[in-house]
Amino acid sequence: MYDFILALTIGYILDRILGDPLWLFHPICLIGNFISYMEKKLLKETDREDIKYKKGVFLWFFTMLFTILVFGGILYFASLIDELLLQQLSFFEEVLGFTPRLYLIALIIMSYQILATKSLADSSKFVYTSLGKGVSEGRKAVSMIVGRDTSQLDEEGIIKAAVETVAENTNDGVIAPMIFMAIGGPVVAFIYKAVNTLDSMVGYKSDKYKSFGKFSAILDDIFNFIPARIAAFFMIIASFTLGYDGKGAIRIFKRDRFNHASPNSAQTESVCAGALRIRLAGDAYYFGKLYKKDFIGDNVEKIEKGHIIKANKLMYRTSFIFLAFILAVFGIITYII
Repeated sequence: MYDFILALTIGYILDRILGDPLWLFHPICLIGNFISYMEKKLLKETDREDIKYKKGVFLWFFTMLFTILVFGGILYFASLIDELLLQQLSFFEEVLGFTPRLYLIALIIMSYQILATKSLADSSKFVYTSLGKGVSEGRKAVSMIVGRDTSQLDEEGIIKAAVETVAENTNDGVIAPMIFMAIGGPVVAFIYKAVNTLDSMVGYKSDKYKSFGKFSAILDDIFNFIPARIAAFFMIIASFTLGYDGKGAIRIFKRDRFNHASPNSAQTESVCAGALRIRLAGDAYYFGKLYKKDFIGDNVEKIEKGHIIKANKLMYRTSFIFLAFILAVFGIITYII
């Protein structure tokens, strides 16, 4: 467990500094490519809906197996190499006072790549800067980070979409992966990200995916049920430390945390809306179809570009406080044991 916590801490620091460089192949892309390949092999428009559902279940389990074999295999072979080279590398211990550990290096790199704090902030900041060039540029920028139709969004709609993405992904891209890494290391965290990726790729209620992606959507809700509520709790704490409307965050959380089709998405969105004193959500278009959605929050303040930056600060502060909490709990456990 010590290695997992150390890797998580260093990985978090690296993510805050480096983010996800465009030139670096991201392992989530590997999972995504596998899902796309399997979807093409499995999904047939002529299949009955019950057959599509069964194929979707198969896709989910096969993706989990693929994820375990790939990332578990990386760590297994890294530890194997450490054992084989232990004697040959003994001079490092004599000269430098330590022995290089490929296993730990692999843990750190995987922990770094599983987190999305800086990339999430950078993506939303791109929306912020693009809006300065006009609404059309803002629509293009926000279309890269949301699944809804952005062609008709006005400036307020663009800002809301960016803030909602930061709020929801404070759990999906940051807090939940940290929880699973602390519990079971990067392999367990990558399993979570595979679940999340499946939901984002096939978990829609469109005619194409309503049966095929149903199992993936349900499992994503299950995996995120506890993490989303933990993320909301620490986001409330963060809102107080930043001088945001902490009391408003609590009030809107209690009132609006279930104002979403997902049982989890509105948990952090409601806290963010209350903390920033703005109203989020509402009706949205997906794949050309209008979906009626409840509002989250109140129109205490007029939505403006600066709320994107505030949402990023809230996400950053939440992640930092949660990491400090993990380290504190680990320290206490270590002391007791």
